[in-house]
Amino acid sequence: MRKICVKHFSRIPDHRNREKVDHELKDVCMSALAMFCFQDPSLLAFQNRVKVAALGANLKNLWAIDSVPSDTQMRTGMDEIDPGEFESLFAVLFRLLQRGKHLEQYRVLGKYYLCVMDGSEYFSSDHIACPSCLRRKAKKDAFRFSHQIVQATLANPKLSQVIPLIPEAVKNTDGTDKQDCETNAAKRLLRKLKKTHPKLPLIIVADSLYSTQPMIESIVSHDMHYVLTAKPGDHKMLQEWVGEMRLLHEVMHMEYEDARGRTHVYEWINGVPLNGKKNSPLVNYFEYWLKNGKKVGYHNSWVTDLPLDDECIEEMVRIGRSRWMIENEVFNIVKNHGYHIEHNYGHGVKNLSMNFFLLNMLAFFLHQIFELTDRTYRWLRKNLGSKKNLWDHVRIFCHAIIFPDWEDLLLRIASDYGYS
Repeated sequence: MRKICVKHFSRIPDHRNREKVDHELKDVCMSALAMFCFQDPSLLAFQNRVKVAALGANLKNLWAIDSVPSDTQMRTGMDEIDPGEFESLFAVLFRLLQRGKHLEQYRVLGKYYLCVMDGSEYFSSDHIACPSCLRRKAKKDAFRFSHQIVQATLANPKLSQVIPLIPEAVKNTDGTDKQDCETNAAKRLLRKLKKTHPKLPLIIVADSLYSTQPMIESIVSHDMHYVLTAKPGDHKMLQEWVGEMRLLHEVMHMEYEDARGRTHVYEWINGVPLNGKKNSPLVNYFEYWLKNGKKVGYHNSWVTDLPLDDECIEEMVRIGRSRWMIENEVFNIVKNHGYHIEHNYGHGVKNLSMNFFLLNMLAFFLHQIFELTDRTYRWLRKNLGSKKNLWDHVRIFCHAIIFPDWEDLLLRIASDYGYS
């Protein structure tokens, strides 16, 4: 993967003045990627650690970095790069997992893959801004500037590892006079996903913001399926149809009690209109309650284009509930567990903020691949308790010892904890 990243970064056009360049652009990009993989809390912290001789040698051995740029040189070099140069690397790494058959375990319903989508903010300030920043009125004569993205993630409710796919920025403009929004970005992301993974059978899983006619039509137009949260307050006409079908005993019902004494209740009906419009799409509706005695511990409802029956309804509910995975296993991890995604490593005037976000997500992607494919890394994750603790160890060892390669580094850390 390191060789692939170096090769990929070496192909990026360099718009800098060659007479004033001290570091190759691939070293600038690899240094930034290494900083995020090492989970350094800031660019300054990374620069201070680079001054240690052992770490400088390890950056060359482990990351193929010939020279590390200063913080100013890194920001200047990264700001000019088109974000698409980094976005394409997500697909390259994804295909590696495909060829290695590591994605087979992510299949649901026999042949589909869950693509969980949601929006998130990763930068916010009342005084730092660039042309791509979203702007909203904060006070009378003041604005709040921010960067937001719509992230897509391959997931399976039975697995803790998720596979980040290409994100899409919610931009200041998208070719209209109005400021961009999450749903516009999501539609662009669907086009990207279809272009990048044309034969991948995807089920889009998202919250109630996405269970609208325009979004459903966009999903279907790209030959994808969907399982979308349908809040009753957002779908009054749909709820009226379902209510009438209940009175006519057309709604299917199934429930059982598990070993812990909890009651699982499933209801579903196929072919009901999403809204009251003449051209309303017909959707399949299902609802689920988890009860402990008379207390309802969980309740939700969804719409889908996949047919519902008593053989698949339990798995469909698990699919619908998997939407939480992008919150817990992606956004929560990158914000609160070592990736410092909301820290302003540098904002720039063109693409710096987005490029740093993309490289941070690529670092997260690499870590997920390690967990899926590397035996020693998986053992360390299990025995050191957290990813943050593991990378704390990596940073400490790289300060003191020069390692020839990653395998030697991981085995050296693991040997202190009885690994054999």
